[in-house]
Amino acid sequence: MRAASRKVRELAIVGRALAGTGHPVMAQIVPMRFCNLSCTYCNEYDKVSDPVPLDEMLRRIDHLGRLGTSIITISGGEPTTHPDLDVIIRRIRKNGALAGMITNGYYLVPERIERLNRAGLDHLQISIDNINPDEVSKKSLKVLDKKLQWLSEYAEFHVNINSVVGGGISNPEDALTIGRRALELGFTSTIGIIHDGDGQLKPLGGRERAVWQEMRGWNKKNYSRFNKFQEAIANAQPNDWRCRAGSRYIYICENGLVHYCSQQRGFPGVPLGEYTKADVKREFLTEKTCAPHCTISCVHQISYIDHWRAPQTSRVSPGSADGLVNIHT
Repeated sequence: MRAASRKVRELAIVGRALAGTGHPVMAQIVPMRFCNLSCTYCNEYDKVSDPVPLDEMLRRIDHLGRLGTSIITISGGEPTTHPDLDVIIRRIRKNGALAGMITNGYYLVPERIERLNRAGLDHLQISIDNINPDEVSKKSLKVLDKKLQWLSEYAEFHVNINSVVGGGISNPEDALTIGRRALELGFTSTIGIIHDGDGQLKPLGGRERAVWQEMRGWNKKNYSRFNKFQEAIANAQPNDWRCRAGSRYIYICENGLVHYCSQQRGFPGVPLGEYTKADVKREFLTEKTCAPHCTISCVHQISYIDHWRAPQTSRVSPGSADGLVNIHT
């Protein structure tokens, strides 16, 4: 019944997104920049940050509700290290949004999974990078397989397992094993192409390409179907698309500022409490010069809803600002 209800809500989100462009479809929000791991390709964590205070997190969730946000995904850092995560999820659902979370999965035990069920979590994604931990990543199937078994047994929310190629991952064939294990446990499986720790993207080599192509052939099982943009990335070619970041997709950092995405922190850099429907409308029509080589899959997928309408009439070059990560080949 929960799965059926979730599907109805998802269809309603798509219908609302097609009907009008004046609201964010997805927001990604960071309650914790701290992470218990140190993956070398990742530039989205630190080892010192405290959790965002609960009252402030609830205010931010309410501001996203004010903007009419349809999906709110909790990310990090590692969000399961926030002491009030369940309360945050409940507030997302109270605002009428679909509640998602991206986690490394290390702290998922049966009791925590049951709490996430009760809080109303709708979607959870775990990225698993390899079979055995190495110097690049400790997000390994060997470490996490028991967590996956518990999720399969206890989770009432949708679970997607994302494996990766690129970014210094030494054994790309591991992604096939991880993907097959995900399907075996009843989850969906996706594959992503990742940048390195400096935000730089390299074209796929022969082994990586073979793995990526095979897993893309599992389309009927995939949670993420709008991924044709990865073809150009794999071939080291630019994508021709209309990025709707800052409008249909927004990223809220631990300081409560609205950014285009995790890799362009600083633009527009407006406090969420001051972000308005006029800002959403402006950014919908703003072309981002970093878009051709962008690897942020959720931005591509959300922007795909509006690929057919509203040519962008202004331009901004976020990667030219000091301190920002400009992804390019």
